[in-house]
Amino acid sequence: MRHTELKTQGAVNRIPIDGVKKINSKNKIRKMNKLLLAFSFVAVMAAACNKQNATPTGMIDEMVDTTASLNYTGMFCCGVEGPVSGTVNVYMKDGKYQLELTDFTVTNGPDLHVYLAKEVEAINFIDLGKLKSTNGNQVYDITGTPDFAMYKYALIYCQQFSVLFGQSELQK
Repeated sequence: MRHTELKTQGAVNRIPIDGVKKINSKNKIRKMNKLLLAFSFVAVMAAACNKQNATPTGMIDEMVDTTASLNYTGMFCCGVEGPVSGTVNVYMKDGKYQLELTDFTVTNGPDLHVYLAKEVEAINFIDLGKLKSTNGNQVYDITGTPDFAMYKYALIYCQQFSVLFGQSELQK
């Protein structure tokens, strides 16, 4: 029977060639198990993005009251998960703010929300609610009276996976 030497922690062990084949086979099985685990993780993540969790895609056509005054505006850019476009406007009427998305479109994703944020990283933000649709004109009420010198970003953000889908810097 042929043998090979296997060095482990300073000692030399003689094992049959068949034993080396068994060790290599075990390593292959471990690698396959790791790949299977990684594939399973990806499959679970993809299942979380099913239609049940996806944002509606129907066209919406909401508008702010025409007597409201425009205070801030911006354009969406920088879609990490796909294209995003449209205009963000912040209006005020009777001491209440509203955020309006016009000609808006974004790649669909699960659990998308509209944030008014202090930074692009979505650390300090006001959640205006779930995104009503991936397309169209939409209006969101802003609670309280945020300081727009600090809350100067509108974000489309996936809460479920902490992923930024789009951003807009608000300017006077």
